[in-house]
Amino acid sequence: MATPTPQTAPAGGLRERKKQRTRDALIRAALELFTEQGYEATTVDEIAEAVDVSQRTYFRYFANKEDVAFAVQEMVEARFMAELTARPATEAPLTALRSAVMVAWDDIGSAIESVIPVELHMRSYQMIESTPALMAVHLRRSSELEEQIARLIAGREGLDVDADPRPRVLVAAFCGVMRVAGKIWGEGPDCSVASIRELTQSYLDHMAPAIDDDWHTHR
Repeated sequence: MATPTPQTAPAGGLRERKKQRTRDALIRAALELFTEQGYEATTVDEIAEAVDVSQRTYFRYFANKEDVAFAVQEMVEARFMAELTARPATEAPLTALRSAVMVAWDDIGSAIESVIPVELHMRSYQMIESTPALMAVHLRRSSELEEQIARLIAGREGLDVDADPRPRVLVAAFCGVMRVAGKIWGEGPDCSVASIRELTQSYLDHMAPAIDDDWHTHR
């Protein structure tokens, strides 16, 4: 009887996992260096050296330091956008936004922790807020994300985002609440995902009564 031959994973799968591990290691090393010695004081060479790869390898994954600084935040934003896109069309705009962010926080913690500790994510958030060059990028990225969300909400409601101001007004208010909740979380003693989820829920609960949640009667 022939001895069974062990099954090996496809080479492509192994390569992809190795690439993901390298990318995650670069993110963690970069954020640790940024938070310990400062963003401006950290070089790409130092990040690459911390992971024992070449500068050339670093640039296969990230175009510059800015990209790696926002890598985890980009992952969180993408998770939220995916949830918002999947919300039932029957949900009112604010309800869809609120539901999307709460559902996203249900599993985003494990996604963050697969790359970096949540505590490092909080320190990175504080580092971005205290670094002028990164804060400028953060504001630009936030503005771009708000526009994407507003267009998605307008599409759900069958509205022209350039003719009807309500999608942009609602999203500006929603994102403002999210920024405040994130800032207070970043300044607080509890760096857990449960903490930011609870804080976000509390702030959104205070927002809802101030906004009319049924646009269909005001078309």
